[in-house]
Amino acid sequence: MINQRPKGTWFKSSRSEGSRACVEVCLDDEVVGVRDSKAPGGPELSFTGEQWDSFLDSGIWKR
Repeated sequence: MINQRPKGTWFKSSRSEGSRACVEVCLDDEVVGVRDSKAPGGPELSFTGEQWDSFLDSGIWKR
C-alpha cells in the first residue's frame, strides 16, 4: 500500500449489487483507491497501479 489518496470518482463494484459486501474503487493516473461503500467517509486503502494489477492477476478476489 501507499500513503496517497486517489483524486477522482468512486465506482461501486458490479459484483456488489444485491449483497452486503460492497466495494468501491477510485482510479487516477497514479493511485488506485479501495473502500467500503457502506462507509464512504471511512478508511481507504491506496495502491500503485502495479500493486493493483498484481492483486487482480493473483485471482484471490474471485474467491
